Amino acid sequence: MAEFKYEVVKTYGSLSESSKGWKKEIKLISWNQKEPKFDIREWSPDGEKMGKGVTLSREELLQLKEILNSETFD
Repeated sequence: MAEFKYEVVKTYGSLSESSKGWKKEIKLISWNQKEPKFDIREWSPDGEKMGKGVTLSREELLQLKEILNSETFD
């Protein structure tokens, strides 16, 4: 597997925490020194390990926000 680098530019907040201390967080991350993207995934308590996640561009994040704001979630 190819090595990859990442830099956490900003942490926006935590959505939840598992019983083992892993937190699902929203962060702005630069992957392999590319333009930072918004990222939602679980992180270990020490921040060294990560689970699978979703990475969104700014435009995708704004579209998601619009969808969530218009939905009633009955």
